[in-house]
Amino acid sequence: MEDLSDIEREEQLRRWWSENWAWIIGGVALGLALLAGWQWWQRQQLHTAEADESSYLAVVESLGKGDRDAATAQAKTLRERRPGSAYADQAELALAREAIQKGELDGAATLLRGVADKSKDPELRLIARTRLARVLNEQGKHDEALALLEPSSAGAFAPLVHELRGDAFAAKGDAAAARSEYDAALKAAGEAIGLDRNYVEIKRDALIAAPAQAPAAPSPAAAAPSVEPAPEQPAAAPAATPEAPAK
Repeated sequence: MEDLSDIEREEQLRRWWSENWAWIIGGVALGLALLAGWQWWQRQQLHTAEADESSYLAVVESLGKGDRDAATAQAKTLRERRPGSAYADQAELALAREAIQKGELDGAATLLRGVADKSKDPELRLIARTRLARVLNEQGKHDEALALLEPSSAGAFAPLVHELRGDAFAAKGDAAAARSEYDAALKAAGEAIGLDRNYVEIKRDALIAAPAQAPAAPSPAAAAPSVEPAPEQPAAAPAATPEAPAK
């Protein structure tokens, strides 16, 4: 009986294999195909990232040589070829920095606003927003700068955001709000590197408190001393006419 049981088990195994071998081979083949596809996709991603990085470095190199036209064309090509690439964002940030150095604030603002609004990288969006806020403060557009800066969603950029808000309020003449923002920047930074604490403290301490309201000046009539009229002098008596001597 034992030999017969072994034979039966062997027969069952053959039957199972004849019924399922195609599925097993297909599954192995599918797994190998998926693995090969994953490896191909990774190689493509790496190749694309290397190409994007090379294009970005070309922009930086052209700016270093003083060839802004070439840098602008290279950045435009990269943006058109890879519109969602973080390297395209960084290329435009580099162009914006060059524009700021040249005093071309309107052009810099346009580039920075594009990255701030469209970048898929949250950190690059915050970088663009803080740089744009600096430009807007330089242009005197302090309310626009304040609208860009939300400390609660700034994360690690919160100290910088508070500092820039303080700059905007100081320029608007709101010393109390500016001082509050500078204090918040120092508190948020703690001992972390990245905020120039001494510079922020200098700006805070340089704020002039709003002067106390001066009392109203008296009216000229009230301020002028009263002068009483001099008493009238009695009229002098007419001098007596001397009598003529008798003859």
